[in-house]
Amino acid sequence: MITLKNVVLRRSAKVLLDSANLTINPGEKVGLVGRNGAGKSTLFALLNGTLHEDGGDFNVPAQWRLAQVAQDMPETDQSATDFVIDGDTTLLAAREEVAAAEASDDGERMANAYMALYDAGSGDAQARAQALILGLGFKTSELDNPVNSFSGGWRMRLQLARALMCPSDLMLLDEPTNHLDLDALVWLEAWLKRYTGTLLVISHDREFLDAITDVTAHIETAKLNRYGGNYSKFEDMRAEKIELQQASYAKQQDKIAHLQKFISRFKAQASKAKQAQSRVKALDRMEKIAPLLAEAEFTFEFKEPANLPNPMLSMADCTFGYPAPEDAAPGTPPTVIVQKVSKSVLAGQRIGILGANGQGKSTLVKTVARALRPIEGEITEGKGLNIGYFAQQELDVLRPADNPLEHMIHLVKETTAAGRLAGQATREQDLRSFLGTFNFSGDMVKQAVGSMSGGEKARLVLCMIVWQRPNLLLLDEPTNHLDLATREALAMALNEFEGTVMLVSHDRALLRSVCDEFWMVSRGGVAPFDGDLDDYQRYLLDESKRLREEAKNASAAVAKAPAVAAAPAPVAAPAVNPAEQRRVDSARRQQLATQAKPLQKQLDKAEQTMAALQKEKEQLETQMSTPLTPADLATAGKRLKAVGDELATLEEQWLSLSEQIEAIRTAEV
Repeated sequence: MITLKNVVLRRSAKVLLDSANLTINPGEKVGLVGRNGAGKSTLFALLNGTLHEDGGDFNVPAQWRLAQVAQDMPETDQSATDFVIDGDTTLLAAREEVAAAEASDDGERMANAYMALYDAGSGDAQARAQALILGLGFKTSELDNPVNSFSGGWRMRLQLARALMCPSDLMLLDEPTNHLDLDALVWLEAWLKRYTGTLLVISHDREFLDAITDVTAHIETAKLNRYGGNYSKFEDMRAEKIELQQASYAKQQDKIAHLQKFISRFKAQASKAKQAQSRVKALDRMEKIAPLLAEAEFTFEFKEPANLPNPMLSMADCTFGYPAPEDAAPGTPPTVIVQKVSKSVLAGQRIGILGANGQGKSTLVKTVARALRPIEGEITEGKGLNIGYFAQQELDVLRPADNPLEHMIHLVKETTAAGRLAGQATREQDLRSFLGTFNFSGDMVKQAVGSMSGGEKARLVLCMIVWQRPNLLLLDEPTNHLDLATREALAMALNEFEGTVMLVSHDRALLRSVCDEFWMVSRGGVAPFDGDLDDYQRYLLDESKRLREEAKNASAAVAKAPAVAAAPAPVAAPAVNPAEQRRVDSARRQQLATQAKPLQKQLDKAEQTMAALQKEKEQLETQMSTPLTPADLATAGKRLKAVGDELATLEEQWLSLSEQIEAIRTAEV
């Protein structure tokens, strides 16, 4: 088990933990919570060995294997699959030992190395890695893409997959949901529920913590408090504890006041001096109950919109997507993501936009936000429409070199030039005061945005949106990097907002709290979703499986294109009489059957060879489980590895042949 006894942790001169105690039992899944800056990540640094305690006793079993998400941005030409496979440190060590054993020509060492490689799961490592990658939202066609071809958020997903690939007894996850869409988050939840080791997770996602944790450790006033239960149970138990502490404090203060009154009244009287002195001693001995110092809460509100057009906007037969790149060849068509959208957005609507990864949620929001133009169709805006847009990447609307005050001054100039001022204060001192309401005070108003944390950037974007007094809010993943207190403040502000909200978020608590209807972006269209979020989670798992199968089939179709190219494609032709049509169809079927015949022979041969190899593999495994000489063990290990490699090659060949034959049979229909 993990134990902390009277542990002291410092960062520079700041004491983050002071005489902190905590016990974590094997197999427990612990949510680590506390306000920003309380010391959650510092405690992780203690657990992973990069930081040592400044006092007290700390112990993690020496034999426990650790897995955690590397925080650096990977820069490598390795394929996504190979990068994730290398996260399996046991397999990596086994491969290195095989190479060293083969170089040493030591039969016994080679035999042991091959057995260790087999036990490390060498045969299914690729399949395991790719299952993790696909589960986190990648397409099948991206499995072999180099890591450095992906954007930052997707590379961090690969770092997460790499951590999940690593065999471990202890896993540390620091904000694992930050770069995930809801479909990937649902998949990750299911995976972590099956994880058998000890898990510690820092997260600001209430429902994620509720789903996977059974213990909550709360850092407060430099102490660690353990609560049995998930985050919701922790909130209930802490509320009871606060109420009890407040009642005990009030009761003790009454008692102290009574003793002080007696002492003050009788200390000067000789007849009562002894009793007064005894009460002074009782007061000194009394263990004082501290008053509860509530953490400062962050709250804000959206100002009442200057007007509320109804409808806010109307979309008529719109197609959304991205224009062809500037360096594309002339005539290159735009990339279409969503099409045939005809919907209206009304005043007061609270719309949650749902859809699996890559279906076009952000594309829809960007187009409504005027960041993209519709490829086809028309968006008609209501008179006086004022959009507040929170982009998924904060830097889409922020300038790294500018500070918060410069952002606000620039916003004032833009709003004034566009004639959209609606009574907002515009003087520099007023802007400073407004920034202060979003916790940008003192030197922070002059701090470059590029040096700020993700949570601070998100607060600045919210500040800028609120100042504009919008009547339509477009929020694309607004809770990334926000702590739980700020998420709660956002939910409260949105519920009191009198305008219209369109929200994309993987935070289910926020979606449940704010939205009263959902739109589904799926399969190239937008339609109402009539179920609740539980229904949507089930849909996501099914849709993710369908997309993976679809991508796999599409990839196979591309790979086999030359083999099927000879099959005549249906073309527009003059009308023929029925007899002639039957003759043409018969000739076409005959041609396709001729094409399929050699493929079927290859398939049959592959199946026979695979059956023989599988039988040999089973025999070798049985043989290696019995006592053998080192030489025989090494020979059997080598052969087992060769058989495994040959089986993997044949299975790929069998799959390709099967898909080619299936494509030909489909063409016959």
